[in-house]
Amino acid sequence: MNKKQEVITQIYEICEARNNFTFDNDLVKAISNKLGFKNPFDATKIDNSSVLPPILKRNDVFVVHLGLGRHQFVRGINVGYHKFEKILPEETIQWKYRRSILNELDTSESNILSVVNNQRIIHDFLYDDIVASPKSYNAHRTKLSFRYYIGNQLIQTQNLQMEIDQTFEYLGMVTIVEGKNKFPDDFAVYQLYHPYRYYVHMRETENLPIKKITCCYILRKRSKDTSSTIRLYNYTFQDENRMDSIKLLKKAEYLLISH
Repeated sequence: MNKKQEVITQIYEICEARNNFTFDNDLVKAISNKLGFKNPFDATKIDNSSVLPPILKRNDVFVVHLGLGRHQFVRGINVGYHKFEKILPEETIQWKYRRSILNELDTSESNILSVVNNQRIIHDFLYDDIVASPKSYNAHRTKLSFRYYIGNQLIQTQNLQMEIDQTFEYLGMVTIVEGKNKFPDDFAVYQLYHPYRYYVHMRETENLPIKKITCCYILRKRSKDTSSTIRLYNYTFQDENRMDSIKLLKKAEYLLISH
């Protein structure tokens, strides 16, 4: 195990011993200092299930964030993480484009979001229209208190901080975007669900005429010849109050071919 996994392992053992599976950042910092893990704020952020420590996998639990520096172990890895669906041959598109000076200059997540936007890939995928003109809103952080369910478990958050990579608005549809510069097998559902709930809240409290809220997960992998493969997945939630109600709307793979 790496040190991050060791930190989570010891925290789980402490929670199990006291039969209380809620913990806070003070415990995370104490265990991190003890083990020499230098980034305690990253310890509870586990983006995909492959990096869960063995003890969590054996007990079928994962970490949810409650806000105000509090976290909780919850049962059901299969609902805490969603497996990316396989891209079919007919869903693969060869996308020719003229590479610009800054296009794919680096491998950051913000860069690939820019590429997908600038090359009109997101327009083709979401709206079937490369000349569509959605409004784009850059990354921002916000906080929200709300309740939701995972199975029969009620989760209560308070001033939960979340970061939204990018948001598109077009014809009454709001789409939240999350990007990763790799091809993991699955992802933590809260990455999409928390921002989704933020826009549900804004729609209701601000009386916004939002017709539909969806989430777009964008993955990019570069090959040795510097070309890229980009996968896009569009999701929504069938029940606004249930994180385990995630539903795939569409998916596609774009092979970027520069000329």
